[in-house]
Amino acid sequence: MATLTYVYADSTAVLGPLATYAEPHCYDLCEQHADSLTVPRGWEVLRLAMPSTPQQPGPDDLLALANAVRDAAALPVQAQQQPAQRGPHAALEAPAATEGTRRGHLRVLREPS
Repeated sequence: MATLTYVYADSTAVLGPLATYAEPHCYDLCEQHADSLTVPRGWEVLRLAMPSTPQQPGPDDLLALANAVRDAAALPVQAQQQPAQRGPHAALEAPAATEGTRRGHLRVLREPS
């Protein structure tokens, strides 16, 4: 696995180790696609050294996964209903934002006083 990052302004693509967080203009590639990467004419490709062994999941990764599963299980049954069950235009209307309201993976929080 590798991460492709590109910058249009510099006409540069960088292929390096798998990124630990998401950024705009970054794409994770499998080994086959990383090896066969080509770029537009006039662009430069920088290939960074890749680790010889893939990175194994750590305690933080497992904790994040456990928290995501716990949060999904704690959602009320009402929040898990499909928008079509609440009315024909419910998907187009934004629900009222209240403390702790979840919308997909986002949560509305008040700014501390």
